[in-house]
Amino acid sequence: MTRIAVGRALISVSDKRGLTPLAESLVGLGVEIVSSGGTAAHIEQAGIPVTHVEDVTGAPEMFDGRVKTLHPRIHGAILADLGKGSHRQELLDFGIEPFQLVVSNLYPFSDSVASGADEDEIIENIDIGGPTLIRAAAKNHAWVAVVVSPDRYVEMVNAVARGGTTEDLRRDLAKEAFFASARYDAAIVNWFERVGAQRLVLPLEMNTGLRYGENPGQPAGLYSMSTSGGWWAKGKQLQGKDMSFNNYADADAAWKLASDLPDGSAVVVKHMNACGAATGATMLEAFSKAWEGDSLAAFGGVVALAGELDGKTSRAITENFVEIVIASSITDEAKAILAQKKNLRAFAAPFPSDDDLDIRSIDGGFLIQKSDTVISDVSLWESRSREPSAAEVSDLQIAWTIAAHAKSNAIVLVKDGAAVGVGTGDQSRVGAAVRALDQAGERARGSVCASDAFFPFRDGPDALASAGITAIVEPGGSVRDQEVIESAQEHAMALLFTGERHFRH
Repeated sequence: MTRIAVGRALISVSDKRGLTPLAESLVGLGVEIVSSGGTAAHIEQAGIPVTHVEDVTGAPEMFDGRVKTLHPRIHGAILADLGKGSHRQELLDFGIEPFQLVVSNLYPFSDSVASGADEDEIIENIDIGGPTLIRAAAKNHAWVAVVVSPDRYVEMVNAVARGGTTEDLRRDLAKEAFFASARYDAAIVNWFERVGAQRLVLPLEMNTGLRYGENPGQPAGLYSMSTSGGWWAKGKQLQGKDMSFNNYADADAAWKLASDLPDGSAVVVKHMNACGAATGATMLEAFSKAWEGDSLAAFGGVVALAGELDGKTSRAITENFVEIVIASSITDEAKAILAQKKNLRAFAAPFPSDDDLDIRSIDGGFLIQKSDTVISDVSLWESRSREPSAAEVSDLQIAWTIAAHAKSNAIVLVKDGAAVGVGTGDQSRVGAAVRALDQAGERARGSVCASDAFFPFRDGPDALASAGITAIVEPGGSVRDQEVIESAQEHAMALLFTGERHFRH
């Protein structure tokens, strides 16, 4: 395999991690280092020889360092195509010695934004020279290697020690470099567009490939912004098979619902909808009540626990067929019990992040919205019939949260802190009510109901009342609200309007 020996390197970095051992190793291998500004000072302070950029260009740094490497003696040394005799001759004519390696990373623009810096400081952290160096070296990767991450320093030193960089390595580094440049520009664009955005640039990086998508014929991967704060990135899969597209979708739906319910709650999700959810005095009680919500649908589902998974609960879970378990933490005893089910995927993870971008694709485009936020503050709800009891209020809050996480149209019935009926994804609201009542059976009597959007007619409340539902929470806002109110009053049901809708298509 043909290698290009590295005799001269340009280093200009903002992130100084690993810089000293990199420079020390390169010099030890006979590489001349050219650098400027803070990078050169850092290398010199370590007692490592370095040639200053201004000694190469014959021009000082200008405009508070805004202009340092933007010079033909730097960029000519990077961009010359050594496969062309004319380029080699021009290098000789102008006395320019080529670089075989460029190491560069960029001003901390995103960190500056995150710190709350003022606009002048943020703009000053828009790097110009760095992206130019990176793109120049990446373009000429046939002859120049470019390194943009300290994570690749050891690999580069090893390549130099083995006689130089290979074509495959240079091409791989170039791809990484162009992405780093694109990601940096995206952060700048999105900052400028932070109010009333007309343009969004989303640099997505594959975290892991998936066996396939929703179906075997669909290629798929898990992508994110490069520094994801998602639970799946910060959490840890403790055991089990690799996750699939559907596994991630279901686990995310379950974990988001669990995080919106009170601590100590348990959730069972199938196809991104809750088939059970409950609170309890113990995690075992919460799980048992959640599983009983619809034990038939729960088969092969995802269990999410807003708290610690203990041994007793772990044993109860493994008595059933479950694909995934996710919890805030898992005891050693619980881990040992789960380990007996080797295919069962188990995660210990933080609650979902506050990422507020919801993106869905349509033909040739994307629908982008701010993620829905569930508010279950009863003090903001308006009572339109009799006042609910304290027990009803507690159950209504749980039902409202579950309904907000269910596919529309959604009707959720809750009794004693547990979902007993979930009608979801129905084309009509009364149909969703009938589905929830069928699932609940006799458990419907004495339960409360949440509807993710208003009742367009009184047929829904009438059907619920006839089954023994005692209280309803819904957004209100229908032109027939008065008919719904009259139904509640006639049946002595409590009726609360939230003033907010939670459609989920």
